[in-house]
Amino acid sequence: MVAVLVAAATVAALVVLWRWIDGLALADADKRATAQLDALKLAASIVVGGGGLFALYLAVRRQRTQEMELDARHAELAQRDRVQAHVEQVADTNRLHAERVADDARVHAEAQRITELYAKSAEQLGSEKAPVRLAGLYALERLAQDNPHQRQTVVNVLCAYLRMPYTLPGDPPAEDADEQTRARYAERVQEREVRLTAQRILAAHLRIPRGYSTPKIETFWPHIDLDLTGATLVNFDLSECELHDASFVGALFVGEAKFTNAEFVKSVEFNGAAFFGNAGFDGAKFGGYARFGQVRFGGIAAFGGAQFGASAWFDGATFVGCSQFERAKFTSTAGFDDVVFVETAGFRDVAFNEDAHFYKAVFVGSVADDGFLWFHGTAWFNGAKFAGDVVFDEAVIGHKMPDPSYWPDGWRPTDEHGPIEGRKGTWHRLVAVSSDTADEDGDEPTSTS
Repeated sequence: MVAVLVAAATVAALVVLWRWIDGLALADADKRATAQLDALKLAASIVVGGGGLFALYLAVRRQRTQEMELDARHAELAQRDRVQAHVEQVADTNRLHAERVADDARVHAEAQRITELYAKSAEQLGSEKAPVRLAGLYALERLAQDNPHQRQTVVNVLCAYLRMPYTLPGDPPAEDADEQTRARYAERVQEREVRLTAQRILAAHLRIPRGYSTPKIETFWPHIDLDLTGATLVNFDLSECELHDASFVGALFVGEAKFTNAEFVKSVEFNGAAFFGNAGFDGAKFGGYARFGQVRFGGIAAFGGAQFGASAWFDGATFVGCSQFERAKFTSTAGFDDVVFVETAGFRDVAFNEDAHFYKAVFVGSVADDGFLWFHGTAWFNGAKFAGDVVFDEAVIGHKMPDPSYWPDGWRPTDEHGPIEGRKGTWHRLVAVSSDTADEDGDEPTSTS
């Protein structure tokens, strides 16, 4: 269309110019020819200009067409992307929903499986047959090992089993004993084996994995509480074990009881417990308070190197055998009021960082501290009785105690004080005094200020 218009305009211009030249009536043929030639040149210029204009028009039209096609392509791609994104979103939503459904089903199935295993194991523990009870214990152990969130529950079940009443087998029956007596003895022996297995399971998983390989670490159950109140425990061994809150109130420890290097993270109570054999607490760490009130230690009670991070109370306890507290450290108050020490009481290198209470304590055996005995706080020995040899030659008392102390009869701190190598501050020594001086002082407190 544009080309036709350009051609028509050119022809019209040529015709008009040609007639105009003819109308001039030029006499000179050369001038007439020149004018006609100029007209032709002008027409040619119009043709060339029109062609250029036409070419420009075509270029603009082509550019516009390409832009429209590109916009349409972009719109198509955008629409396709939106459709694809929607499809993917729907697919993701469906997938997540399916995963949630599968997870819920798996969790439900796992919970149901755990419940069934737990119920079956608990039922086995109630069996009259010892092998079945043993199978129940091992099933519970496997359940706890595979499911960490069930460990405290399983431990609670084991503790509950050990808290159940139990009569020791005693001596084997005579050869001429009746069948009922033999059967009862055999049943008690088998039950003892079941209980020993429960104790070993606890110890195996509470033992601190110091320097062990990864498999050993994986068998360790941290943050476990024990409630063995009133339990009868045979050759109980929790050496190197970690406990959080623990209760052994009224427990009976038959045979040797071992808590060597055990760590009691929080509080522990042994009030009213009875140790019929040796009790080993060497190197034990008590993070919270420790209660040993009214405990009866029938054998050697070893607390060598034990560390008491909070108050420790042994009020009313009875130490039938030797008591060994060498190198023990009492960070807070130590209470030994009304304690009876039947045999030798060893306190070599013991540190009492706060008050030490020995009110009305009875020392039937000798008292030995053949090493420094450190009193950083007030000491209360008023009313204490000593029937055996008393040796406090190496006892030292910190200078300028806030409150006066009550020392054993016949012993008083010196007025002089001085430094001791390896220790901060200055110290008084506890020395024996004459009976006359002791009678004059009586139970009056003495100060180191």
